[in-house]
Amino acid sequence: MKGAFDHALIARQSLQRHPPKRTPFRSFSTTSTCSSGGKSGDANKYADSLLLPQTKFLHRPEPANHERLRERTCDALYREQWKDANKPLFVLHDGPPYANGDLHIGHALNKILKDIINRYHVLLGHRVHYVPGWDCHGLPIENKVLKKLHKTAEDLSPQTIRAEAERFAKEEVATQRDQFRQFGIMADWSAQSTYRTMDHDYEMRQLDIFKTMVEKGLVYRQLRPVYYSPSSRTALAEGELTYNEKHTSHTVYVAFELDPNSPHMSTALRVLANGQRKVRLLVWTTTPWTLTANMGIAVNPEMMYKAVATSDDPTAPVDIFAIDREAALSETLDSMSFDTSVALLKGSDLAGATYRPLFSTIHDADTVKSLPVIPSSHVTPDTGTGAVHCAPAHGDEDYNVYRSLGLLSSSSDSPSGGLLCHVDVTGRFTEEIVDVVGQHAAKDLVGQLVLKGGGKAMVALLEKTGALRKIERIRHSYPYDWRTDEPIIVIATSQWFANTDRIKDDALAAIQNITSHPAGSHGRLAIDVRNRSEWCISRQRAWGVPIPSLHHIPSGRAILDGDSLSHILSILQEKRTSYWWEGPVAEFVPPALRDGMDDKQLEETWLKGTDTMDVWFDSGSSWSMLEGLYADGAVSVTGRRFGADVCLEGRDQHRGWFQSQLLTAIATAPDEERTRQAPYTTLVTHGMTVDEKGRKMSKSLGNVINPMTIINGGAKKSEIAYGPEVLRLWTANVKFTEDMAISHSVLQHCQYMYLKLRNAARYMLGALQDQPSTYKLDRDGLGLVERYVMHELHRLEETALKSYASHDFARVVSSTVQYIVTMLSPVYIDTSKDCLYADAKDSPERRAMIAVMAQVLDTMTSIVAPILPYLAEEIHETLHQGDCPSVFLKRWTPLSEQWMDPEAEWKMGHLLRIRAQVLSALEDARKDKHLRRSPEADVYLSLPSDVPPSAQHVIDLIRNEAKTIEKLCIVSNVSVGAQPQGSPAWKYARSFALPDCESTVDIIIRPATLHKCPRCWLHSCEEDGALCRRCSDVVSH
Repeated sequence: MKGAFDHALIARQSLQRHPPKRTPFRSFSTTSTCSSGGKSGDANKYADSLLLPQTKFLHRPEPANHERLRERTCDALYREQWKDANKPLFVLHDGPPYANGDLHIGHALNKILKDIINRYHVLLGHRVHYVPGWDCHGLPIENKVLKKLHKTAEDLSPQTIRAEAERFAKEEVATQRDQFRQFGIMADWSAQSTYRTMDHDYEMRQLDIFKTMVEKGLVYRQLRPVYYSPSSRTALAEGELTYNEKHTSHTVYVAFELDPNSPHMSTALRVLANGQRKVRLLVWTTTPWTLTANMGIAVNPEMMYKAVATSDDPTAPVDIFAIDREAALSETLDSMSFDTSVALLKGSDLAGATYRPLFSTIHDADTVKSLPVIPSSHVTPDTGTGAVHCAPAHGDEDYNVYRSLGLLSSSSDSPSGGLLCHVDVTGRFTEEIVDVVGQHAAKDLVGQLVLKGGGKAMVALLEKTGALRKIERIRHSYPYDWRTDEPIIVIATSQWFANTDRIKDDALAAIQNITSHPAGSHGRLAIDVRNRSEWCISRQRAWGVPIPSLHHIPSGRAILDGDSLSHILSILQEKRTSYWWEGPVAEFVPPALRDGMDDKQLEETWLKGTDTMDVWFDSGSSWSMLEGLYADGAVSVTGRRFGADVCLEGRDQHRGWFQSQLLTAIATAPDEERTRQAPYTTLVTHGMTVDEKGRKMSKSLGNVINPMTIINGGAKKSEIAYGPEVLRLWTANVKFTEDMAISHSVLQHCQYMYLKLRNAARYMLGALQDQPSTYKLDRDGLGLVERYVMHELHRLEETALKSYASHDFARVVSSTVQYIVTMLSPVYIDTSKDCLYADAKDSPERRAMIAVMAQVLDTMTSIVAPILPYLAEEIHETLHQGDCPSVFLKRWTPLSEQWMDPEAEWKMGHLLRIRAQVLSALEDARKDKHLRRSPEADVYLSLPSDVPPSAQHVIDLIRNEAKTIEKLCIVSNVSVGAQPQGSPAWKYARSFALPDCESTVDIIIRPATLHKCPRCWLHSCEEDGALCRRCSDVVSH
């Protein structure tokens, strides 16, 4: 049977090029009684004797039916499938979308993908756990509230902001819940069976996780540089940044003058500085506003540097820069003479020297302390000058270098930690800048926004110092606040941090035990975890879960430990987290810290912390909801204490929810379980939605497609209502691991596919008369075509099951549509009509067809059900009239291996190739107006002799299956071997190549020689107007 699949594939391709145009009978209507399609007279008198399809199943779905189907296949189904605790458990954990605004197409894609997976597992007989949730805290909701009230955060108390934010979040959750339900998502959408991160029990579980991390010493407070958003007035984590590739900045080249009296200056540098000329280090920076916080200059001790005189004058200043940057600098600093080299130095020769502070020339302070040149390997020759301006208050690398060199004070010794920072949380220069630039210069800087007027004022000040060598404006990538889309700054503030460095190895080990789709994509998560040493978990907003720290006013110490948290959380458990802002501080001070003070003294001694937790800590604590799902016995079977089988989100969640879940779970797990206890087994990630030109959707481009408009239609005529099933079919049909295009033309194609599926089912339901088949499906009683249909159905089902298991839903769709369009409809449905309509009701051939169609309908319903639940349920309800369980509660039972039939595939492969040639000739005859319907033609096949055995097998097949060819081609007669006699009015010739030889089967198409039967329309009658033998027997009985 070698090559059989190839033959079948070629035949399918031929079918797509040459589908049969007409069949003996016209299609049926949606009413319960159907016309035969004949004209008046004799044609109609046999209409009642034909077994025409009858069904109540409509050609198109009724929108009015969606609500009933939604309840049956979504809410009620979820509750029903959850009842049986003996079924295997499958957990898909829902990452909470943000409760703000209407849903967009990305929300629809995400929820429908999850739903397809869940429904597949219900069909497999699993007990599915799926609890939809919402992320409710954070800045966007707080900003919406403030905008609505026309107030700023400073105008309102935290209690007022929180009350309004909670009210707003509840309204948004209700709106989004109604919209999610319209996508056909299987879930219990009641408030008791969904979660919100602002729910009291959720917040308390989150605070318990936080308490465990505190007790393990993983949480600490530190003054250090962090990403800070002036527009949001809060610190941000790396995951809350986006990067604007078109941001413009002032960049400056500045010369720092070395102090000739540096006590630790190297000999080589002292020789260069021993004279009348000034020696300067050339520095480049993209953040000139940080220069007032300069605490040093870093050089790479292994790099080579060049000292160049700025002119031929022997007293001219000397500028030093990295040799590897000479070519680039010669183009940028065109006023400098690079030919006058006076020395070559190694970076180690520069380290240890000191230099005068940049603004010492204009500062009227009595004493000015020189600053150090420090060695650092993080200096590279890729950009700049090879000498880096260090401001530890404004840069993570600078801060870490200074900490490693012991150049910063510990926080216990100095409130500032020795850091210089002259920028406040609004992004403006503060009064402290006077200490660096002097009273006069400070007037032009204090109160200025550093990213706007303050930056320009700094450049003007640099010009006055004489240190400015060059100013440029560049366009480059710059971090922005992902929620306000405004630029951020890096400043030193006191924040709470989680030490992820201590749990990094355990987290990386846990990642190795998970799988991902697309394969290997969890490597992105590993990279993000590996590159992260700490997590800034505090935010300066009112709407969130509090970080319940106590601050000792006399000493400035922050108290956050297991004892204080136990006391505070017991109060919040009873009175809710909002009480942290409402209750007196005295109530929250634990007995061990009271020192005999009364409430008034406590109020004067202690303050409550005002920070709230990062919203990623909120959503990242959601795994704790799953801890009660696994009984003790399940742990020994699954090796899991908690966690989900699948988490599915956008690919950006590797640095968001996937990571925050992992870190909080690993941080709180028992030590012996850490390396194997990720909160999920499989991560599935999807891309983003774009328009048909690959552009990101935005209102300014006018290319946004609202999912509710897709379902219900819009105000414009072009915004037709496709319904939820077309939206779901689009979701399943795209390659969701990449960016996905959606447009009205794409949706129209999905609607076309949907109607193909629906109408194939409609025809089979009509053939079954909306009743389950009472005929047994017996392989031995099937003809070749039926065997082939079942073989291909088995292949389709096998493909679908494997594709669902591997999350390749697009392959399910393409395989199913291909089965219908290239095999089921043209090969079986079209060719079955003569037998189904005109044969006796209980003829063996018709009984076999009905049994096969019933099985095809049953299997196809299972295949499409996860993607098109309403369609599957409609088919199931139509077939099983009355009160019947949902199709999803009928376990998907795959076909047995007996239906794999390579012999039928091999035989049909050859017959379908012959059919393709016949249909091609019939089409030519139709175009030439020689016939209207294929039964008006006869086919003659002329067979060669003396052929090899492989070809002889095909010849024998043709002889034995002449009636099958007749059926496949929907012609009145196929004659094998006989040469047509006489000169017909027209004829068309084709040929069919035999395997392994040059011989061919000659094919001739010519007018049918017999008369048309007025009942079945086949040309099979000896006398005009008489019934054919088959029809005569049926009518007479």
